[in-house]
Amino acid sequence: MNKIVKNNMFNKGSFPYVIAEVGVNHEGSLSLAKELIDMAAEGGASAVKFQTYKADKLASKESPPYWDTSKESTKSQYLLFKKFDSFEPKDYLSLKDYCDKKGVDFLSTPFDNDSVDFLAPIMPFFKIASADITNIPLLRKIAKIGKPVILSTGASTNCEIEYAVNELITNGVPDIGLLHCMLNYPTDYKNAGLSMITDLKRLFPECVVGYSDHTFPESDMMTLSTAVTLGALVIEKHFTHDKAIVGNDHFHSMDMHDLKVFMDNIRRIKLITGPVEKTNRSDETAARLNARRSIVLSKNVESGDEITEEHLTVKRPAFGISPIYWDKVIGMKVLSDFKLDHILKWQDLR
Repeated sequence: MNKIVKNNMFNKGSFPYVIAEVGVNHEGSLSLAKELIDMAAEGGASAVKFQTYKADKLASKESPPYWDTSKESTKSQYLLFKKFDSFEPKDYLSLKDYCDKKGVDFLSTPFDNDSVDFLAPIMPFFKIASADITNIPLLRKIAKIGKPVILSTGASTNCEIEYAVNELITNGVPDIGLLHCMLNYPTDYKNAGLSMITDLKRLFPECVVGYSDHTFPESDMMTLSTAVTLGALVIEKHFTHDKAIVGNDHFHSMDMHDLKVFMDNIRRIKLITGPVEKTNRSDETAARLNARRSIVLSKNVESGDEITEEHLTVKRPAFGISPIYWDKVIGMKVLSDFKLDHILKWQDLR
């Protein structure tokens, strides 16, 4: 499991940091929350993330739903959040301790100032939701803690992202990660827009870029795997024990099997993509020697003959003078008699 730590948390080129977003898929059960930590740890996640809020501070009673109500039938944001805001600080401390035992980072997204103060000492960094990218008071509150921040960018413009990044940096954030995200539950594959990962990398080179996913998990986990191929170094996706459960975020979440498939994909992607720099690799030595060509005599020559193009051709293997020196060999003289098909070497010439 790859962990993010200060001064190394956004290490470009490292193995992706994978966040299993439990959110409120624990259904208000502390025991289920711990079972989900077990599953995420076994699946290979780097971190397990929850959400810390109180519905009364987060949404008005008139706030409408913005999710697929055929999958989650609750008719207001307030009522949905109210279902799952029963965890108290002692519960999050218990989850933090359990994550430590399982070797994964504990994370929880704060949605108010009290949550920020409580969570600050028990998390390696803050994760800010897309919906709060314009919440300047919350951004400033989190920034002044002085910890790294990962910020989701769903439903935002580049100007809004830039404004948020500047606010975070100005107020003390040492490292920032930006997650491309589409704020649709679920996100249609055609709307995933993974190419935006490369654009975020171009626009914000000082930030590490990742992806927060809300598409349905495929059997081959193609969407998340493609994000890694495009350079995502942080991956976040909702996580559940049962995708068939009606309501909440279960229906577009990955489960432990999906996570394992994805982690296997990452390992293969990292294996086949390899280093960025072009190098002369040792496993190509035999091919380099045998498949490349040498300068070879196309006719018999006698000692003292001056080499012209009519004397030469190029053939495999590369045991002799490389054709890259073709022009240099022209005009040189041979030191002995050589027959047709002789592979020229520098000691044959003067």
